[in-house]
Amino acid sequence: MKPHKNEAQILKFAMEIGVGYAKKRGYADFDKGISPKDKVECIYRLLVTDNLIQPLAKDKEDGPNMKHKLILWITRQLPADHPLLK
Repeated sequence: MKPHKNEAQILKFAMEIGVGYAKKRGYADFDKGISPKDKVECIYRLLVTDNLIQPLAKDKEDGPNMKHKLILWITRQLPADHPLLK
């Protein structure tokens, strides 16, 4: 896994977009009591269910790999000149 220069900011942006996507799909808003780890897993599983990202192998489904998948997903959606990608 090649880390991105702005990985934390990209993940934060991916989570914002993912939560917005979940709301549009009819899911309730994420409560403040939900841990970031659970939010990552929830968004990851929703994107896999909707065939927007390929699922990880069962033995690779862990927090860091799910975060990496979300980062890859959002970086592919952003234009090449986006400030987060520089």
